[in-house]
Amino acid sequence: MRTPYGTECPYFFGEYHRGHDQNRCDLIGAASPPRNWTPSLCKSCQVPSILRANGCNHMHLSAEVQPGIFRLGRSIKVTAYCTKSHQDVKEPHVGCGHCHEPIDFLVEDTSGDTR
Repeated sequence: MRTPYGTECPYFFGEYHRGHDQNRCDLIGAASPPRNWTPSLCKSCQVPSILRANGCNHMHLSAEVQPGIFRLGRSIKVTAYCTKSHQDVKEPHVGCGHCHEPIDFLVEDTSGDTR
């Protein structure tokens, strides 16, 4: 679903039909203040860009709200874990480095030329 800031995020849910005005982030969930989610956090959230850059099915994201001073400067901290290599992913935009290793191709000459 599209966030209030125009990016697609599978974890954002918003209902605006027939008088409903409900928003939630299914990745963060319901937490008590100061770690509660608000729609303004979608503006700087890295989850949509991570999912656009890396669509690995083995990578699972977790997120939590990092409180700022007096609720100013709050941000979302995103962490990732790879279930295939069983390790934390240091750079979620790139991945763990094991799931999608480069493939070496062997090209065989089938033309029959012996030059």
